Amino acid sequence: MLDLAVVIVSYNTRELLRGCLRSLAADAPAEIWVVDNGSSDGSREMVQAEFPAVHLLCPEENLGFAAGNNLALAQTRARYVCLLNPDTVVHDRALTVLVEFLERTPDAAVAGPQLLNPDGSYQHSAFRFPGLAQAVLDLVPVPPRLLHSRLNGRYRQGGTVPFEIDHPLGACFVVRRAVIDEVGLLDPAFFMYCEEVDWCWRIKRAGWRIFAVPAARVTHFGGQSTGQRRDEMFVELYRSRLLLYDRYHGPLTRRLYRWLVRWGIGDERFRKAASPRRADAEAGTPATADERLREAPPAPPAAERAEGGRLPL
Repeated sequence: MLDLAVVIVSYNTRELLRGCLRSLAADAPAEIWVVDNGSSDGSREMVQAEFPAVHLLCPEENLGFAAGNNLALAQTRARYVCLLNPDTVVHDRALTVLVEFLERTPDAAVAGPQLLNPDGSYQHSAFRFPGLAQAVLDLVPVPPRLLHSRLNGRYRQGGTVPFEIDHPLGACFVVRRAVIDEVGLLDPAFFMYCEEVDWCWRIKRAGWRIFAVPAARVTHFGGQSTGQRRDEMFVELYRSRLLLYDRYHGPLTRRLYRWLVRWGIGDERFRKAASPRRADAEAGTPATADERLREAPPAPPAAERAEGGRLPL
């Protein structure tokens, strides 16, 4: 049995979640956690009836991806943790391949698989950290070949040899528990989108390496939860991107990015994206991730962390 905890945050994806959980049998992870973010499609009942060994967490509200994962991350002490989307199917012991790679590579913090589309074709699953070039290509019509190029933060697809990257797609990756203890949990300021990019940026700044491991294959259907609330999720996407650029880029890049986004998505959508989420505003939550981190409580002693206490950001 792998010393691995798999954490799945789900929202109204019952049938896909069932397939995802079934696909984990070959890897035999020590723990599987499902965080149900307020589903109304019978997901909770399905997990309870068909997968009684799964740890099921049911918060009273939709916490979003980062905070939903943190709920489980704070309760598991497995040596490795896999964050896995419910709209995935794990093939041929892919999680075992990722864990074995991390075992062989002591300076690697994160390992991500090669993602596949439902038809078996390659899906981009490894990326460079975003800058202005990616922003322009995202908002301006360009030839398709540029969208799949290094200029747009993509790595070459295919092959079987692991290679170093900036960050994997958040649909599936394995991270060391020791790294989580060092850099903290996901930042819940990112309700949806970019939370894995922010996490990997923090991990790299702490001196760790991140890899893609193409021999591990996972099918990713994509957008199955967010597609249920498309307009709202579009705003959340750019809210998270603005937050990410505010944290990791200088004043000039931030100004240029905001100008590009306002021009690309329109004034009304930009105003929504640039404002705090309603729940955060009502709670008096700091508007930027840096403010949230400055106000975070200090880390508890190691003994408290070992007993399963919530890790600070």
